Amino acid sequence: MHEELLIQLAGVGVLAMAAQWLAWWVKLPAILFLLLLGLLAGPVTGWLDPSALFGDLLFPFISLAVSVILFEGALTLHFAELRGIEKVVRNLVSIGLLVTWFVITLAAHYLVGFGWELSALLGAVLTVTGPTVIVPLLRTVRPRASVANILRWEGILIDPVGALLAVLVFEFIVSGGGADGTGHTAIVFGQVILAGVLLGALAGWLFGLVLRHHWLPEYLQSFVALMLVFAVFTAANVLAEESGLLAVTVMGMWLANMKQVDVDHILNFKESLSVLLISGLFIILAARVEFGQISELGWGAFAVFLVVQFIARPLKVWVATLGSKLSWQEKALLGWIAPRGIIAAAVTALFALRLQEQGYEQAALLVPMVFIVIIGTVVLQSATAGALARKLGVSEPDAQGFLIVGANPVAIAMGKALQENGFRSVLADTSWEAIRKARMEGLSVYYGNPVSAHADRFLNLVGLGKMLGMSRRTDQNVLAGTKYRVEFGRNNIYTLLSSQDKKQSEKMTAGESYRGQILFGEEITQQKLASLLSQGWSVKTTPLSAEFTFDDYLLQYRTDAVPLFAITGRGRLVLFVADARIQPRDGWKIIALVKPDQSQDSPDGGANAIEE
Repeated sequence: MHEELLIQLAGVGVLAMAAQWLAWWVKLPAILFLLLLGLLAGPVTGWLDPSALFGDLLFPFISLAVSVILFEGALTLHFAELRGIEKVVRNLVSIGLLVTWFVITLAAHYLVGFGWELSALLGAVLTVTGPTVIVPLLRTVRPRASVANILRWEGILIDPVGALLAVLVFEFIVSGGGADGTGHTAIVFGQVILAGVLLGALAGWLFGLVLRHHWLPEYLQSFVALMLVFAVFTAANVLAEESGLLAVTVMGMWLANMKQVDVDHILNFKESLSVLLISGLFIILAARVEFGQISELGWGAFAVFLVVQFIARPLKVWVATLGSKLSWQEKALLGWIAPRGIIAAAVTALFALRLQEQGYEQAALLVPMVFIVIIGTVVLQSATAGALARKLGVSEPDAQGFLIVGANPVAIAMGKALQENGFRSVLADTSWEAIRKARMEGLSVYYGNPVSAHADRFLNLVGLGKMLGMSRRTDQNVLAGTKYRVEFGRNNIYTLLSSQDKKQSEKMTAGESYRGQILFGEEITQQKLASLLSQGWSVKTTPLSAEFTFDDYLLQYRTDAVPLFAITGRGRLVLFVADARIQPRDGWKIIALVKPDQSQDSPDGGANAIEE
């Protein structure tokens, strides 16, 4: 008996691993493969029965898992990043959410035959989307930055708001409805808001003080954060039932925006845990679906999906973007993309279990109904959103932007040079001080490890097609190069050597296939460029012409310039790398690090050019 349970638990882990790897390989949301494997393991083969596996622990497990997922998402909510799109995002998660709720409620009642109470609950649950399905989709679609940012922030913010709406509807149902139910719901709303906000803010503030003053050793901080999430979630639910989700969300938001509090290492731990929980939850929840329930829903369930996709979402976006500066094409794409994700599935499972215990027979049909919408939106939008974005003219052009690993002075100088010539760059670093300096220079930044699970969901790669490894840590450059050669292609990975690389033997140095092409030549290192910048060398752009050729350029500057990039007459970027020979021509521009006083000698450049 025990061996069978162990096999099922291990099997869920193996299936989750396979789904995540397959999703990464084909660049589709992992939720699609998790659902398919869950259905295969559960209703198709009958191998996995979550109710028998977990017993009475199923409900608490789902609750705590959802609390961790919401807390991890809230840790990424830095309000400064909402600047410029806050009005549209605010409307989407407020007025737009109510529009979606109303439309889906009507559809569930008239098309599937749910009672008004369950229809309202289903409508509330299906208002949420989520970053776990939005971000992978955006990487495939590559819409304009404005559209991508709106969708990403909507997905993060709407989870706790939609979950709160579902809680209120649920409380209205269990209280019996009517005037008494309305009054009870109003009281519950006040209690949930009060308990959730106050307890979450208090816990976030106190834990922030602990982190700020280093009252905990670093190896205990992630563990304490996890236990605190469980404690706050449980305590809030004791004070006001179903307020735990709001409490952990507020706690995460407070920590994310509290000054002088570093939560990066906690976030990295929570990312790995969230991937595990999300994967396991989807497989377990999908395994609980019964095909008999799906057939009982009939074609009405498919009609509800069509309403969600073609009526509720476009109407929501139209209302939320009234008076905005978005073009109709951008609004159209926003109105198409809204896949449902983990929160919708998990919250539905929680409430369906509770309502079935109270005698609502139709509550069992809520879970398969939600899964039909999840599968339908993910499959349809993954297959069509990219083509639609290109047809509407709101997709990014050829990805000529750069992900720069590192935010040291050399990386900042390269990023500024690229940006000044019209090429987007994003600098990624785990040092807050380095990121702060890059941001002050007007550069786009990502604070975190570019190879983390968090970066998979929140590092905006829209418009980026190449990676420059400029970190002082060679291992960081190699690791990032290994990861992003799948994303960008092997020929679009470049690494700046360090002086340590020059000293090491071949058996101690990463191979070219892992580190990519060598930037600026074999003799140019990170330390050498940093030294030149400290001596006052600066980036200068020089146009070539028939009268002033590249040979003339090399003759004039000799050893007083280090060629970095060049721009062709057609606006394409060229990088100077080792072991490649392309001669810049008339109409090109040379971007180089140039000595302020050419009367002094400078290190040899020795690089050649490769055209992208």
